[in-house]
Amino acid sequence: MKDRQKYIKRFFDLCFSIFLLVLCGWLIILLIILSRFVIGSHGLFKQKRVGQFGELFVIYKIESMHIVSNQPSAFGDFLRKSKLDELPQLYNVFLGDMSFVGPRPDLIGFADALEGENRLILEVKPGITGPASLYFLNEQRLLDQVENAEKYNKEVIWPKKVELNLDYVKNYSFRKDIYYLLKTIFFSKLSD
Repeated sequence: MKDRQKYIKRFFDLCFSIFLLVLCGWLIILLIILSRFVIGSHGLFKQKRVGQFGELFVIYKIESMHIVSNQPSAFGDFLRKSKLDELPQLYNVFLGDMSFVGPRPDLIGFADALEGENRLILEVKPGITGPASLYFLNEQRLLDQVENAEKYNKEVIWPKKVELNLDYVKNYSFRKDIYYLLKTIFFSKLSD
């Protein structure tokens, strides 16, 4: 990605995140409060993830899992399926830890373990959405259908995500970012 593209991408991320935080800030606060009372959690989930250049950052989400049972409640399930649990990541975009579009930020042990050409993926900021996120929109359903979910994730899903994310980085364009954003918003079956 060229310097000019990086500046345009960051300018867009900053302006759009400010706009959405002003527009949706009340909703984020309401969901945090509801999560706190309905699920009995702190309301805001924080976790270290692998970001740009392999550096760790704290990602924010609305808590959707019971702390004791580690299972989603009906409310938590609704948050996850509607992706409303991800709204606090607008703050991550504002801070510059994330972008609207890019590879999803992974847990330690995945993206930070990339080797060779695949490490190009770490040159860009992780995103709220992106080509791999859209390709595996129903990832949890896929994992629920296989006998060994961890093995399937490592041998099938993860390599495909790396392939899609590497292609995104190598062939980056701001126009594609807008396409992925629109596709995410409308959950459409637009063809690439």
